[in-house]
This record gives sequence, structure tokens and C-alpha cells, in this order.
Amino acid sequence: MLTTRLLHPTILKVLAASGHGGKVLIADGNYPFVTRANPRAERVYLNLIPGVLTVTKVLEAILTVIPVEAAHVMLTDDGTEPDIYTDFRQTLTVDLQPMKRYDFYEFAHDPDLALVIATAEQRLYANIILTIGVVPPNER
Repeated sequence: MLTTRLLHPTILKVLAASGHGGKVLIADGNYPFVTRANPRAERVYLNLIPGVLTVTKVLEAILTVIPVEAAHVMLTDDGTEPDIYTDFRQTLTVDLQPMKRYDFYEFAHDPDLALVIATAEQRLYANIILTIGVVPPNER
């Protein structure tokens, strides 16, 4: 039995196969998953019913298994920060790197994007792309 809080087999498999520089998209329920992400990325649909599971819950689980070196987020169309940024900042140890919506969509087509996680998050612009960092030798 695994001792990590994250138990989803597909997510664990993809994260284990991704190395430094690999990317993970955790997206809200409105994200265009089919057309606005690397078509080769593994897709995991966790959007069972609205509000379950949220982006922040999935982010918390992901952070139990990978280090993060960068976090790109989507700005609203008028350039304001969505409320979810507060939750992201409380959860992450890296600075957020905001991007305009279509720049974010383009970034999600990066060939290093290995995993797309669809959530049932109802907050708008609640999308984040994590870049996997390195695990120093003394932390393995």
C-alpha cells in the first residue's frame, strides 16, 4: 500500500515518468481540454460533479509527490487576478507567473506538458501549469 496521500494510479504513473521540466496542467471545469493542451499529454478527468474535485484539492495532492520549480497561471481577460491566486500563493513555495489567456493556451501545447487534469472547479480562470523541479540527492 502506498503511504502518499495521492493514490490515483494514472496520475502517479505519469508523474513518475515525467522528469525535471515536465509540466502538469490542473484545470477548472470550463477549460477546453481537448483543443487547448498538448494532444500527447495524458488526460485524467476528475470532474464527477460540479465542485468535486477542485483545482486547489488536486494541487495539494500533487504537491505531496513532486517538487515544483514554476507555476504559470491564467489572467482574466481584463488583466485582473482571479481570487484563486490567493489559494495558490498559500499552497505553493514559488511565485506565480501570470499569463494572458491565449498565451496560457499556447503554453499548454508545450511538448513537455505530460499530464492534463480536468477538475470540477467552478471558479473561473482557475487554471495552473506546474513545472516539475528537481529532487536533490539527499532528499531521495
